[in-house]
Amino acid sequence: MKLITAYIQPDRLNAVKQELYKREVYKMSVTNALGCGQQKGYHETYRGVDIEVNLLKKVRIEIAVNEDFVEAVLEGITAGARTGSIGDGKIFIVPIEECIRIRNGDTGRAAIG
Repeated sequence: MKLITAYIQPDRLNAVKQELYKREVYKMSVTNALGCGQQKGYHETYRGVDIEVNLLKKVRIEIAVNEDFVEAVLEGITAGARTGSIGDGKIFIVPIEECIRIRNGDTGRAAIG
């Protein structure tokens, strides 16, 4: 079992979801996030004052999967999020020690689904 966490551009979320749906991956958690990386932010003027914005809007996607689906999830996220520009995002994969479905007490592979 793996937990896949991806940080992508907000405007690429629908494309990523469509690519994941094509690969029969429907379960995910999506949250808004702020962060900076190689982009280093940008400058804008607000009421005549120059402001440096270095935390940019991102979307965080978390997907818990069995080993059989890891490759499909990685392909779906990269296919949907890749534009070839700096700031396309990052994907992190970590092992899951245990998973428990609260509703009926299933554990392990059966709990992830």
